[in-house]
Amino acid sequence: MNLQTGAPKIPPRILCIGMPVRDLTFRVSGVPPRGSKARATHFAEICGGNGLNAAIGIVRLGGRASLCGPMGDSRETSSRFIFDKLAEEGVETAHIVHVPDLATPITTVMIDSGGERTNVTFRDPGLWTVKLPPTELLLEDCAAILTESRCAPFCTELCAEANRRGIPVIVDVDRVMSLEDGLLSASSHLIFSSGPLQETAGVTDDGAALRKIARLSASFLAATRGPRGTIWLNEKGELEETCAFPVHAVDTLGAGDIFHGAFTLAMTEQQELRQALRFSSAAAALKCTRFGGAYAAPQRAEVEGFLAEQQEERPA
Repeated sequence: MNLQTGAPKIPPRILCIGMPVRDLTFRVSGVPPRGSKARATHFAEICGGNGLNAAIGIVRLGGRASLCGPMGDSRETSSRFIFDKLAEEGVETAHIVHVPDLATPITTVMIDSGGERTNVTFRDPGLWTVKLPPTELLLEDCAAILTESRCAPFCTELCAEANRRGIPVIVDVDRVMSLEDGLLSASSHLIFSSGPLQETAGVTDDGAALRKIARLSASFLAATRGPRGTIWLNEKGELEETCAFPVHAVDTLGAGDIFHGAFTLAMTEQQELRQALRFSSAAAALKCTRFGGAYAAPQRAEVEGFLAEQQEERPA
């Protein structure tokens, strides 16, 4: 009689650094003009923020994610709401830092009939002065870090230490960066949105912009371009492209975050770069086909099934 022994394998822990947000989402036929009123067809209260969305995406894809970053006072409604939702999703929250007497960020999100969103966000300036838990605690049992460029003021030193230890550090760049930003050298992977990439490099072409940044950073460099796919530099410094998957998009909220979460998980699984980018694109595409921000993130089986279907549809 064969008995299976040993505990189930625990996935490697990915540390997602960001600022959790309470999102109030409204579906509208179109963004109302200034000074007007509009009727929403649907309302939902969800939690968001780049790091939080990515963490949910990672867990749904079979990974393990812990969230680290500043939130408002632990007694406020938004903080309790976000903690409850993260517990439901299986995201670890031990490293979140509450800042007394401050408000947790809150966003009003309007999603139009084409799935595009318009956001208005309040973030208390005092949250940016947060001091994260000790580096040794955060890097213990850490397989990768995923953060966003706006968190540089409070996470660059941690990222630099992780990078020195050979821990992958993936940075989501969706805001213009200074060419002297410490995250350029404290990261292993920089994934820009197209607009911020061009603004950061001062070049109006994604390929040329990536090559300019490559002179300043040894990181893997890529730029996401929505339905136009992802452009990136391979190990020889040559430009390559990964196509986006054509889907009927109804809600793009959180799609980029799901992409970055999936990519980071793929790095911990040692997926080859082309495979990792394709996996990430598929996860983001599936998210766009349904409403709910990160709550619409796909499960691992869905992504793998979708990729298998795409492979079958390729011409011989």
